[in-house]
Formats: sequence, structure tokens, C-alpha cells
Amino acid sequence: MNQNIAILCSGGDVSGMNPALKRFVEYAFANNLNPFFVYHGYEGLIDDRIVPAGYSDVSGIITRGGTKIGSARSERFKESSYRRVAAENLRKRGISMLVVLGGDGSFRGMEQFYKESGIAFCGIPSTIDNDINGTDYCLGVDTALGVIRNAIDQIRDTASSFRRAFVVETMGRNCGYLALVSALTSGAELCLIPEIPVDIEEYKECFASQTSSGRDYFIAVVSEALNASSTVAEWFERELGFEARVNVLGHTQRGGNPSVYDRLMAYRFVTYAIDALLAGKTDSVICYTKSHFVFRTIDEVALHPYRLDEELLSLGRGQFLPSRCQR
Repeated sequence: MNQNIAILCSGGDVSGMNPALKRFVEYAFANNLNPFFVYHGYEGLIDDRIVPAGYSDVSGIITRGGTKIGSARSERFKESSYRRVAAENLRKRGISMLVVLGGDGSFRGMEQFYKESGIAFCGIPSTIDNDINGTDYCLGVDTALGVIRNAIDQIRDTASSFRRAFVVETMGRNCGYLALVSALTSGAELCLIPEIPVDIEEYKECFASQTSSGRDYFIAVVSEALNASSTVAEWFERELGFEARVNVLGHTQRGGNPSVYDRLMAYRFVTYAIDALLAGKTDSVICYTKSHFVFRTIDEVALHPYRLDEELLSLGRGQFLPSRCQR
């Protein structure tokens, strides 16, 4: 008798989830498993929105952003009584394995669920913040970086035409990854992230020298974690005399057609996750580090803060610290 396996998305959606769902169904059938979708994350587990999945459910979705089966942040799942309901909903369908696309909070909830129910799971890091400890890459990040790149490239056109300073605010929660990589790869003049604390006043002399030498616009990329975009725009106007605009990219960063890389990573993440469950791994997260995949415990992933790669931070310091500013 074939085993039953389910998949759900938890927390913020990312481009790459739909390709992951497609691979999940196809690889489940290839391994003589019966695939199920859980709609709307842990809320769907509680409300019994668990349905069999087939090829027709994933036809054509590989090009679409977001997630066909929906996602949610569930407060109810934090309560043991609701987790018991969720476990019973899985058991009555004979589902003994679960793949979870989400972040560290989702994995912490799943770890508790496993300890109480014994239902095995494998987590796939899926957040554009790229802030999960133990993995260098989370599903959806490449597409988000592409969205930011396009936005900054377009903003640069109007900035250079109107002698303006533009402050572009990226998402990332408390992690500066999106802002730093985007600033480095778009040629921004300023990048402010929590991991590299600086005083913006230290840029004044350098930027003033640049403007006197002919520079007529600035691009600044600021992490949302600093809550400082408006302050930075006001600084450009007050100290340098540049008309300034703030562009908060917001949730546009989560959407868009999944990039080729995110589609490929979705394929690989899901393959490793199902293989791990079939091999007897019961509560792990599949992580990608230095060009290979590794399995880590929940404690490694969810109980330790994510830190930006030191090599990447060194690039940022070399490019954006006031002392390195080119006059």
C-alpha cells in the first residue's frame, strides 16, 4: 500500500513555491507515494483543508509566483489543542509525512508538532529575507533580487534625468541581505543595513566633493530593518541640496514569475526533502550551503540567529563605509 505525503506553505509567500508544488506531485508519484495538498498552511491543517493532489493540479503553475495552495500565519497552531486537531486530520487520511515550505518560525512550530504527533516532516527554507540560520540560500531570494534590480535600474533613469537622490527601501525583516546584494550589484552610492552600522553624517564631505566634481544624482539602498528611509531622504535634501524621493518596494519583492534559478532550486529542495523522509529522517530542514545540500536539526536552524556571510559583509564594507567613499 502506498504511503501518503502532504505539503504546505507557511508564512510569507515566495516565488518558487509553485514550482516546488509541481515537483512535489511529480516526484511523489515517481516514488509510489500519494501526494496531498494542505491549503492555507497550518490553518488548513486545523480546518481540514487537506485534499489529494494530481498532475492536473500543477499543470502550468511553474511560471506563476506565489503559491497555488495559499499560505498563512497561524496563531491557533501555537495552541496544543489545535495541534491535536491538525494531527488527527492528517492521521485519518493516513498521512505520515509532511513537507513544509516556510521560515524558522514555521519550523519551530513543526518541531513541536512532530514531538507531539510523531508525524515526520522536512522543512524547505522559503523566505525572501534569506535570514534562516544554516542555509546560504532560501527559496524565492533570486526572484526577489531580480525584482529589486529591475526597480533600481528604472529608478536610476529618472534620478539621472532630474538631479535627484532616490532612497530605495528593501524588505528583509532584520536581515540586510537583500539590501546589500542589491546595492552591490546595482552600483548604488549608499547602502545602509543593520549588519554594518554607520553614521550617515560621515558621508557628507565625500558626497559633497562628488557633486562638486559633477555627480548629479544618488541611489541609496536602505534595509527596512533600520526604519530610516525618510530620514535618509531628508538628509540628502538638507545637507546636499538634492531633491529626494523614497521608493518603498514592499510586497512587489515577493511576486513575479519565478526565476530560472528559483525553479531549479525548488526542484532540488523538494527532491532532497522527499528522499530524506523516505530514508527515515523525521524532523530536519534541508539547507543549501557552499554549493551543496545538507540536513540540519531544528535547533541549528531555528534557535540561532542568521548572520550574513563575512565575505559578503567585507564587500559591503569595502564599497559603502564612509572611509572608502571616493571623492
